[in-house]
Amino acid sequence: MNRDIMRLYLVTDRSWLHGRTLESQVEEAILGGVTLVQLREKHTTGEELLALAQRVKKVTDRYNVPLIINDYVDIALQIDAAGVHLGQSDDDIRMVREKLGMNKIIGASAHNVEEALAAYAAGADYLGSGAAFGSSTKGDAGKISLETLTKVAKCVPIPVVAIGGIDEDNAAALRGRNLAGIAVVSAILAQPDVRKAAQMMRIQADEISK
Repeated sequence: MNRDIMRLYLVTDRSWLHGRTLESQVEEAILGGVTLVQLREKHTTGEELLALAQRVKKVTDRYNVPLIINDYVDIALQIDAAGVHLGQSDDDIRMVREKLGMNKIIGASAHNVEEALAAYAAGADYLGSGAAFGSSTKGDAGKISLETLTKVAKCVPIPVVAIGGIDEDNAAALRGRNLAGIAVVSAILAQPDVRKAAQMMRIQADEISK
């Protein structure tokens, strides 16, 4: 897959809306430099999540930015999303590949080399690895060392993005680790000016992915 689309990976979280719509936040983030969007709304399921996914996809389609759905394979199929992201406790990658076909993206979470190699062998297209600096948005995300993150990024030939507590202040520590990019949540969505925050994080992401 194209490594460049992983450069600045936005993960959604509606707890940071502050009166705005998720669609408007996603659009501002894309205009600021986000290259891929993952819809991850842990407290929304069923028809509400489907409707939200449809609205967000209208925005991502407008700018030709891939939309990844977290966990929900059926919703990804219904809206013709670019793909899905699977955690360690989610569906088997091989089974999901059978449902989605070869033209869709499947991402997987990997917290160590063993998980990374297993996900790659099962057919994952990219990996999200962390939590690099802890996580304020995902309480069960255990922090991993930067050394482990580097090992994960170097042990597989597919793109690896770092996730977990990444912001403008600590992103520089991720340079030179063979990463394709960074996945961020609050560093963009929690900021009063989403577009400007995305622009600043894109500068960091460009340096990290060199």
